[in-house]
Amino acid sequence: MSASSPDFDAGYFRTALGRFATGVTVVTASAPDGAPLGLTVSSFNSVSLDPPLILWSLSTASASREAFMRCERYVVNVLAADQLALAERFARGNLLERYAGMRDVRAPGGTRMLDQHCAAWFECYNRSRYEEGDHIIMVGQVEHCGHSGALPLVYHAGGFDLTPAAATADSENTEA
Repeated sequence: MSASSPDFDAGYFRTALGRFATGVTVVTASAPDGAPLGLTVSSFNSVSLDPPLILWSLSTASASREAFMRCERYVVNVLAADQLALAERFARGNLLERYAGMRDVRAPGGTRMLDQHCAAWFECYNRSRYEEGDHIIMVGQVEHCGHSGALPLVYHAGGFDLTPAAATADSENTEA
């Protein structure tokens, strides 16, 4: 038995998926020639605790596709609620513009990472890649990670949800 054809279009499907809130990440690495790679990704998930595995999805139409398919390691940087500008920066423009003015910071294993204070980060070995539909599922084996007490930036219903940041600001104002 095979799957039935969907009874909806891509726009309807995207809207339905948008009802599930996700964190926002910037995945960073170096291309085989050493050039910086980085893009904003909201499709990030844990896979396994033993071994420690995560996954994220990369569009097959991405200009960075071949470089991420071939890179040995990458860092998934989980953005903090106050890093909306960083999410937007890595979602647009060319790669050199995305890194303009940023320090070259490396994770413990030597992989390029953001020089910002993120909610969490995961340095991964590029373990597996699976092409499915219009995306490639990238499975990374986590070699190093870290986290802070920062609230995460959330993507929901086609936009960024800044409610956690606003709630924190409101609670700080009411305690005075």
